[in-house]
Amino acid sequence: MAFRCQRDSYAREFTTTVVSCRPAELHTEESNGKKEVLSGFQVVLEDTLLFPEGGGQPDDRGTINDISVLRVTRRGTQADHFTQTPLTPGTEVQVRVDWERRFDHMQQHSGQHLITAVADDLFGLKTTSWELGRLRSVIELDSPTVTAEQVAAIERSVNEKIRDRLPVNVRELSLDDPEVEQVRGRGLPDDHAGPIRVVTIQSVDSNMCCGTHVSNLSDLQVIKILGTEKGKKNKTNLIFLAGNRVLKWMERSHGIEKALTALLKCGAEDHVEAVKKLQNSSKLLQKNNLNLLRDLAVHIAHSLRNSPDWGGVITLHRKGGGEASWRSWAACNFPAPFAAWSQVCALCFRKDGDSEFMNIIANEIGSEETLLFLTVGDEKGAGLFLLAGPAEAVETLGPRVSEVLEGKGAGKKGRFQGKATKMSRRAEVQALLQDYISTQSAEE
Repeated sequence: MAFRCQRDSYAREFTTTVVSCRPAELHTEESNGKKEVLSGFQVVLEDTLLFPEGGGQPDDRGTINDISVLRVTRRGTQADHFTQTPLTPGTEVQVRVDWERRFDHMQQHSGQHLITAVADDLFGLKTTSWELGRLRSVIELDSPTVTAEQVAAIERSVNEKIRDRLPVNVRELSLDDPEVEQVRGRGLPDDHAGPIRVVTIQSVDSNMCCGTHVSNLSDLQVIKILGTEKGKKNKTNLIFLAGNRVLKWMERSHGIEKALTALLKCGAEDHVEAVKKLQNSSKLLQKNNLNLLRDLAVHIAHSLRNSPDWGGVITLHRKGGGEASWRSWAACNFPAPFAAWSQVCALCFRKDGDSEFMNIIANEIGSEETLLFLTVGDEKGAGLFLLAGPAEAVETLGPRVSEVLEGKGAGKKGRFQGKATKMSRRAEVQALLQDYISTQSAEE
């Protein structure tokens, strides 16, 4: 026997009795990927108004005696309702469904049946699977390509049928009923028991299905096909919205259009051209900025080489406002081979450059004679770093620098560069490099 939600998809509340309640756990995953295990109970009712997930349709949400139901799953002929509050077996309870979620699922599921039937009828495009997503739904078609003309024809046809107000009927057939052979379907679950539930769109389609559906296509309001994407194994994903989702999509789109009109100071029909002009202008500015940045890198490199403090440890820090401060350490008389490059230059820029900028400086200074530690990014946040110098020293120090900055990097031929998450630890890196040079000098 079908659940109450399947017998009457429009029912919003009803009374039933608790059959059993047992301790259970629910494994959840938030939109940010964080996983959590909730302790609670699996409640079984004599009948249920809440649809358990199945047939590509997510489960319902609702309440039992105002206790929230967080998940509904099918177990054979029963439905398990996960709650965090126990319910006493034998108790009569009031079940209410989250109607907004339910009706949305009815619209998307019936919309899928309609699109599937029309795509097959018009172009022989078979549906192999579908997904009712949180924001959009996807039908997987058994074809490597679906043309824009085919998509437009499918959309026209399904909306014509919605305007024709075709009824949608749900029946139950026995397994040995000859009519079962004429019904579209992708097979029954292994644990299926009892009659077969058939959803029929008048003169359009009959399909085996366990889900909740509208009783008339007019309740779909409208279907909008957003386009197609390449699917798995030579298949094509067709993306669509039905009913209230189309209205919400239009509302969002209209809001974006209004915002762009205000920003671009032109009508919606001129948005594309206005954005193209902005892109061309941005590309030109980026090109000019890059040239200036390269000139600045060369200038900084020459300034470092010509500095009277050359030969000691020099730290240059460039703040966001463009100010530069110098701090020099006493020069050290290092013996060969470090006499030629007895200096650590530490240079930090805040949102003013990238890896190319650092490499230009390293190229101009000449890493064969100098040990350079260059960084780009937020002073206390994340950024990029480059260590350049004699190959042996860089090979030894590079991984250790990356570790101090809590980053990742790689290098070869006297250069080691990568990403860092702790720019605030630059001073520790400078001390590490200074200790290394001092140690090498002592050994010489």
